[in-house]
Amino acid sequence: MTRHFLSLTDMDAGALREILGEAHRRKKARAGMPKGAADSDAPLAGHVLAMLFEKSSTRTRFSFEVGMTQLGGSSIFTSAGDMQLGRGETIEDTAQVLSRFVDGIMLRANDHNALVALAQNANVPVINGLTDYNHPCQIMADLMTLEEQGRDLKGLRLAWVGDGNNVAVSFINGAVKFGYQLVISTPTGYGPAGQMVERARAEGAHIELIADPRKACQSADVVIADTWVSMGDTDIDQRMSDLADWQVNDALMECAANDALFLHCLPAHRGEEVSASVIDGPNSVVFDEAENRLHAQKAILLWCLEK
Repeated sequence: MTRHFLSLTDMDAGALREILGEAHRRKKARAGMPKGAADSDAPLAGHVLAMLFEKSSTRTRFSFEVGMTQLGGSSIFTSAGDMQLGRGETIEDTAQVLSRFVDGIMLRANDHNALVALAQNANVPVINGLTDYNHPCQIMADLMTLEEQGRDLKGLRLAWVGDGNNVAVSFINGAVKFGYQLVISTPTGYGPAGQMVERARAEGAHIELIADPRKACQSADVVIADTWVSMGDTDIDQRMSDLADWQVNDALMECAANDALFLHCLPAHRGEEVSASVIDGPNSVVFDEAENRLHAQKAILLWCLEK
């Protein structure tokens, strides 16, 4: 059976734990090596990854491309507009064609349904590089970063502050698998779907919805923010107004534990969802988090390709 990486909800907790362990091992093994040098075992030598982008990207593109290089393989980048997808070829036909050329496909998509259709029709692993629904690769890098900082995920208290977007959804999904506590604080109308939260709770996740961001961050071990305006959002002025009281700043961080870490998947907008003093401060690990996209995704690739 082909292994896809589409959502944390589809994954066994043991497999996710295995992926994180591999990510840590491979990062440590590369200490001091040039970025473009292959890992000593080059486990994906001869393998090719197709990278399809419907959205712009910095971290996703570079991390997957460099990751394939370090694993001994290669990658092919293309935007949807450069392919026949942009001229009406179906995602189903695209899946079958690419399956004849490459060993895996990574898609950064507008619509999660397109990702699902791609996986249903491909004969090779499909990896979710981000959709409007979720962003599982990002969460794996985030959790790797927390472990790297010496934090035990089980029972850790995470506070999400701001827009309940696709990254927030993956944190909800991850709470089921990893056992951390998740507190979500959003303005009215910006929270994740109630059904999604209830489903996670029914599966054992500890999730709280607290409107007041100061109360949400009380004793939090980790505070997480993301941009208030995601790709595709058009109601920019309304969002800026509605979310203004959910900025993560020094006053909000003072509500959290003294050693609370700050996470942000980037790109960040200083002075909007986070103050410069927080994101550039001593408790911020956002650049470690960005780097770990590379190592986490290498482990995801290896799991998908059963290497």
